[in-house]
Amino acid sequence: MDQKTVARVAHLSRLELSEEQSHALEKQLGDIIGFVEQLSEVNTDAIEPLASVVDAALPLRKDEVTDGGQKEAVLANSPEENEDFYVVTKIVE
Repeated sequence: MDQKTVARVAHLSRLELSEEQSHALEKQLGDIIGFVEQLSEVNTDAIEPLASVVDAALPLRKDEVTDGGQKEAVLANSPEENEDFYVVTKIVE
């Protein structure tokens, strides 16, 4: 990581850095890139991809069609209703 790259990253991030902050960021970004390079050396050929780190299955519910049972709550959001439906202003002739 060099000062030119740090300046570019700071510009793209819309950060205004002092000279001292720029040098500190140069070291920190270099450490991060070094760590990522270290991770790429780990052999992961026998490792299965994970969807989650927790070995748990989500409970499933029955797939049943319902009306939701909240008709009044839903219609309360409407500025105007007619026979349990939203009234929408006509916008197309």
